[in-house]
Amino acid sequence: MKRTFLREHLGTLADVSALVAERFAAGSKVLLFGNGGSAADAQHIAAEFVNRFMIERPPLPAIALTTDSSALTSIANDYSYNDVFAKQVQALGTPGDVAIAISTSGTSRNVVKAVTACRKQRIYTIGFTGGGGGKLATMVDHLLDVSGSRETARIQETHILAGHVICQLVDEQLYAK
Repeated sequence: MKRTFLREHLGTLADVSALVAERFAAGSKVLLFGNGGSAADAQHIAAEFVNRFMIERPPLPAIALTTDSSALTSIANDYSYNDVFAKQVQALGTPGDVAIAISTSGTSRNVVKAVTACRKQRIYTIGFTGGGGGKLATMVDHLLDVSGSRETARIQETHILAGHVICQLVDEQLYAK
């Protein structure tokens, strides 16, 4: 699965990594979001940028929108769970930022709604999906779809591989000596 994904998406991974590196260099940030295991992946990738990946370098601004339990629960309570990421995008996102939207099905309503909010704010969007990309396939600027599987575990394993590839390429583009 992973080898097939890398063959299919080598060019997109290079393009996405160049975009993220360019936006970091310009002072923009990366916003990441998803549900369940995808929420954990969002946190994992954000931590790789904020701390370090494989080389010593300055921290890079990345925020997982899955970690603020007060924001998540107040938005879900006062509005809807479908709004938990979109409202955070509206509050924290600025034009030129990059959003990584993670949904194994590509149809999670709160992820789709957040991508719509990103588009309105001129935030670049990258979709990590599976099984063909679902609704996100036609909404994001760059699609990284694990098209060969509908199994959540295999899709998530491949998503973290994609996240690590992006982290490494960004590090190399910005800080390789």
